[in-house]
Amino acid sequence: MRVFVGSCLLGFLLVFSGLPAAQAASAPAEKKEPAKEAPSKFEALKRFSQVLNLVERYYVREVTQNDLINGAVKGLLQGLDPHSTFMNAEEYKEMQETTSGEFYGVGIEISMENGQVTVVTPIEDTPAYRAGLQSGDVILSINGQATQELSLQEVVSRIRGAKGSEVELAILRTDAKTPQTVRIVRDAIPLISIKSKKLEDGYYWLRLTRFSERTTEELKDALKEAEKESKASGGLKGIVLDLRNNPGGLLDQAVSVSDVFLQKGVIVSIKGRGETTDRVYEARKQRDDVRVPVVALINAGSASASEIVAGALRDQKRALIIGERSFGKGSVQNIIPLSDGSGLKLTVALYYTPNGSSIQAEGIVPDLEIPFESPRAEDKENPRFLLREQDLNRHLENSKDKKGGNAAKSKKDEGKEQLARDNQLRMALQIVKTLPKMQEIKN
Repeated sequence: MRVFVGSCLLGFLLVFSGLPAAQAASAPAEKKEPAKEAPSKFEALKRFSQVLNLVERYYVREVTQNDLINGAVKGLLQGLDPHSTFMNAEEYKEMQETTSGEFYGVGIEISMENGQVTVVTPIEDTPAYRAGLQSGDVILSINGQATQELSLQEVVSRIRGAKGSEVELAILRTDAKTPQTVRIVRDAIPLISIKSKKLEDGYYWLRLTRFSERTTEELKDALKEAEKESKASGGLKGIVLDLRNNPGGLLDQAVSVSDVFLQKGVIVSIKGRGETTDRVYEARKQRDDVRVPVVALINAGSASASEIVAGALRDQKRALIIGERSFGKGSVQNIIPLSDGSGLKLTVALYYTPNGSSIQAEGIVPDLEIPFESPRAEDKENPRFLLREQDLNRHLENSKDKKGGNAAKSKKDEGKEQLARDNQLRMALQIVKTLPKMQEIKN
């Protein structure tokens, strides 16, 4: 894997020859000595070595050279962009677990914006989600320690912890003047990335919570189950693809999820510093491609991989995008392992939607902008939707399931309850039902 190394180019300093003042004033421009070249990389490294030596010798407290080097590397990467970072061996291992195994924490995706640790989105069915953390919340401190003193990866490490332990976060809401303290008990963060719920006969809500290693596989399983369940009522008629509060994840999964709904054309293109990093991902026709009408939901918590999917479906005119403008993370990071077990997460390219537009810091603008309206009050009989065992694909059934009564009624009611609490979902269902008729209308 290539590692891109940049260098600073200092300004040139013009120096005149040692002529007397009067002669120098009248000397033609051609007589001036050429500008000196910028300092070499070796001079810059020499300066770094001198500073390192001075800190080791004279700093008020004793600091190991390894700690100083790690701090320097972190500072180097933090100065590039909010998503490039250095991970020590423990942090690198934790990062790998977030996409391939179980880990413990509170369940939020965060970024560093203008020196502030900001919540991109809480992951559904996690302690942070249940505690009410929201996209845009600024985390001021963790267990009393100010986040401005920490790198992004250090913030992640401090928020994570043993299952059952408590972490105290001081957060500032975008619409608040004073911070509030939130205490959250850490728990296992589920890596289930797909939820499926029947809204009406033939119409299904597919919720993507993240893009991990098995997302496409889980999506196809959910679609097969929906087709099987809807066969008696005329088959699958439409899908609401919910990408709200999806913080993203693996690029290859974003491509393969998009490919499930597309038969041809560009999904996303990547352009980096050199031609070797440029790449175009295209859809290919598959036997199990989904051909029914699709409406996709996005909001400010939809970031990265979820924006790739939304952008591909929008530009290919495969789905109508509704909701609110997405987060706007249009950069691609490579994970580069180092020999000592540590690693780099380095931004190497920007991605572009099929029509060639970059959404970096812009986001995906929905075709139909519909702000989310919170329910007036949480009904005790209709609490916030939570993932349960019965919602999992291929769950083991009990005797009541076999009789067919309670389980079928429960699932049907849950779909109606979700629609009652979610104005964006209600609108998405109405649109996906009328899309075939709308497409028949000629200008």
